[in-house]
Amino acid sequence: MKIIFLGTNGWYDTDTGNTICTLIEANDYFIILDAGNGLYKIDRYINKEKPIYLFLSHFHLDHIIGLHILNKFNFKQEINICGQKGTKDILNTIINKPFTIPFEKLPFPIKIYELPERINKLPFPVESKFLVHSSPCVGYRFELEGKIITYCPDTGFCENAIELAKNADLLITECSLKSGQYYENWPHLNPEEAAKIAKEAKVKKLVLTHFDANIYQTLKERKEAQKIAKTIFKNTISAIDDMKIEI
Repeated sequence: MKIIFLGTNGWYDTDTGNTICTLIEANDYFIILDAGNGLYKIDRYINKEKPIYLFLSHFHLDHIIGLHILNKFNFKQEINICGQKGTKDILNTIINKPFTIPFEKLPFPIKIYELPERINKLPFPVESKFLVHSSPCVGYRFELEGKIITYCPDTGFCENAIELAKNADLLITECSLKSGQYYENWPHLNPEEAAKIAKEAKVKKLVLTHFDANIYQTLKERKEAQKIAKTIFKNTISAIDDMKIEI
């Protein structure tokens, strides 16, 4: 199973990367985690007619802005968009005139699943829980090919993140803040907190992503975050755009 980090910035694009988007290629599915500007790269990798599932964590623009270029693609299969309650109404407002091309004008069908109500309609096990953020944001836990992958995007340190990550083979989580930074009214993780979640959840591997573009202005600073996190959880790496790993 391959994981490709198409966008690893939070907030806005810079020379360090596009906004957040991650692609999981499993044997039977393509799974996309959030739809920042990194989404424009998915046709480099989605070259088979396997089902496509896109999971949205929340509706801050750096997580959905890539949806406006869906008409770039010519997929034969539909894209299934999954998110929290209210996803359909919000997306049909934003992905519509006068902002962009409506879903019904795309060259492939779009189906929207609001979770957890329709979670049993998905063809693989998924668990979702709300995280701690300035607006409602969900994390996900996937079971694929005997592996567990957990995705915790915008969040502060919280028990739901630990529960979603419990014994996961891979935890992909945000690292918007630098060491020691903490903002009560704008919850995000610093390297120590991300590593603490991985350690308490007893995961096998931790990948840091969603680096705030204003705080992390160089890739060297991401390496420093990785170094700090490793002092708490050794098997940690910092993601950069177009990085690929296998589990």
